[in-house]
Amino acid sequence: MLSFVIKTLILCLAFETSFAQDINGAADIVFKNAKIYALPESQPKSVLAMRDGKITYVGDLAGLNKFVASKTVVRDLGGQVVIPGLIDSHIHPLDIVDLDVCDLKSEPMSIEAIVSYIKKCIDHYKPLPGHLFKVYQWNVANGNQPSAGYTNFREALDKIGHGIPIELLGNDGHRGAFNSLGLAMAKNKAGKVIGFSKKTLNFDFKSLSKFIGVDGKGDLNGAVNEDARYAIDPNAMNNKSIPEVLKVAEKVTQRLNSQGITAILDASAITESQQVYDKLISNHKLTLRATLAQFYNLNQWQTPDGKLDIKNMLKRANEFRAKYSKSSLIRADTIKLFADGVLEGVPFSTPPSLPNAARMNEILQPIFGKNPNGSLDVVGYVDTSSKVCLDVRAKPGEYKADKTLAKFVKVNGFHPVQCEISNGTLQYERDNILEFVKLFHSAGFNLHIHAIGDRAASTAIDAIELARKADGVETTRDTIAHLQLVRPEDVLRIGRNHLFVAFTFAWAYTDIEYDLSVIPFIQKVKGGDYAALHVPGSYYEQNAYPVKAVLDAGGIVTAGSDAPTDDRSPRPFYNISMAVLRAMTGAPALNPKQSITVRKALAAYTLNGAKMLGRENEIGSIEVGKSADFVVIDQDIVTLGETGQAEKIKKTQVLETWFKGKRVYLNEKR
Repeated sequence: MLSFVIKTLILCLAFETSFAQDINGAADIVFKNAKIYALPESQPKSVLAMRDGKITYVGDLAGLNKFVASKTVVRDLGGQVVIPGLIDSHIHPLDIVDLDVCDLKSEPMSIEAIVSYIKKCIDHYKPLPGHLFKVYQWNVANGNQPSAGYTNFREALDKIGHGIPIELLGNDGHRGAFNSLGLAMAKNKAGKVIGFSKKTLNFDFKSLSKFIGVDGKGDLNGAVNEDARYAIDPNAMNNKSIPEVLKVAEKVTQRLNSQGITAILDASAITESQQVYDKLISNHKLTLRATLAQFYNLNQWQTPDGKLDIKNMLKRANEFRAKYSKSSLIRADTIKLFADGVLEGVPFSTPPSLPNAARMNEILQPIFGKNPNGSLDVVGYVDTSSKVCLDVRAKPGEYKADKTLAKFVKVNGFHPVQCEISNGTLQYERDNILEFVKLFHSAGFNLHIHAIGDRAASTAIDAIELARKADGVETTRDTIAHLQLVRPEDVLRIGRNHLFVAFTFAWAYTDIEYDLSVIPFIQKVKGGDYAALHVPGSYYEQNAYPVKAVLDAGGIVTAGSDAPTDDRSPRPFYNISMAVLRAMTGAPALNPKQSITVRKALAAYTLNGAKMLGRENEIGSIEVGKSADFVVIDQDIVTLGETGQAEKIKKTQVLETWFKGKRVYLNEKR
């Protein structure tokens, strides 16, 4: 009897030990025979184990046995590559969904081709007269060539007719174009519809006139940029209607997961955005982590005496943040701010429109002409300090009559408007930017600041430095996004302050048509070919998208696609390839000294992104204790990047995406 009891106890103990191993030590799922880049800089591992949504083991086969039990699912990946879940540090996720709308798909088109496309859209969608008809993903940097019958967008869109106001939404998120009916819809601050016109630009809309395009006679050419768009369309910043996105909310996460993305920073979250995230949560479709960078337009938050209404902005922001304070997936602890606009001018317009990004130096006034091939060359520059220009600026009214204007152009070879002296525009007054950053920083928010021009970058760094000095807090995850142009001394300041920089690697390349819209306004150019535009050692060539310089200085580089800019797809592998190449296929690189290694680019998309979001202890690498967020891909991007085959990285396909230990995407075409 005693023997039986002892044997029973031994069997029970053995069972309990086995059961304990199954419950407490064994993995739910094991991947073996994989090539796992657990950390971008480390050597690959071959085995990955997970349990309850967390990583429990990363290593080789020799250490696997204790994590395998009877219920463990073991998969042999046959050498497939695994990388950490990708983090897009600057994206507009609610705008990446494909909807049934009139969409130019960022294709470069002449004005005539755009008009033809919109005509077909109007025939198809049959919009009601008087209702603003939106046309999405207009490529503002390429194409847009005028012709005899289509000299500017206002004239061109007016010819479509049908009594329909039309709005082109630029794929950069900063520029728009309207026909006359659209321009007539503009409301002043009192909410009265008075329209944009020569007259109202001198009165009600004087503060917005710098963002509204005019032709050689001073008539509106249809271009309406930056905050001026809100007078016509309050939703101009958001490419998509929230109610429309709400109907298909799950498509947001589906698209992101299909690209291997398991965490994001929504770079411009407005109050209405919450509806989409709340629906995803309630339907258990939020298969990623999201940091919402709250956006408040300073021009729309003012007290009656014209001062910043910081009190009510802070109240709204704190309520927004508090709503998600207990969520494991959503945070709203970041504030978005625009320091400036964009660095592209419009060479085809008459006179050429200047960039509006904030520059340290005067924006140049190039004179463009057509070469024998029909493309543009820079044939000279306006001397804005000349006696002629001094006279124009002193007596601007004398050069508006048609005959006087024509004579001036014939004699001088340029338009009198080109005597303007400008160094671009900060999105808001500098003092307002500094005050805004200081107060939100002291309230415990991270700052995420859009800065394109070198003066905007310097202003953003000033604001963060002053805010940190005021409250003594230097541990916030403050970020500058884009940095198309930044001075070397400001790069060093980024490093000293250990700031994050969200680069869109896909934008660092050379393209003659695009470059003509930027470089001649920054430095003097003669001609219009690659050699003329990309002079070694020139200011733009040295300081455009200085990714490696930021890393070397001590800044923390992250990757943000800025989708849907350029492309609705976040295309992370295209971006990784471009971080290495800085060149389009077959074209010269843009300052290849600023290229980074594929491992550094992968780090930007993983661990660095996690640090920016304050989640480095949860995600960003495949390590024990972290969330089981990872991606199975069809080729070894690290080896490709390290063996001179970075171009092939662009074609990388996601096979599977895993989030919190569950597969949330399977490429069924593979």
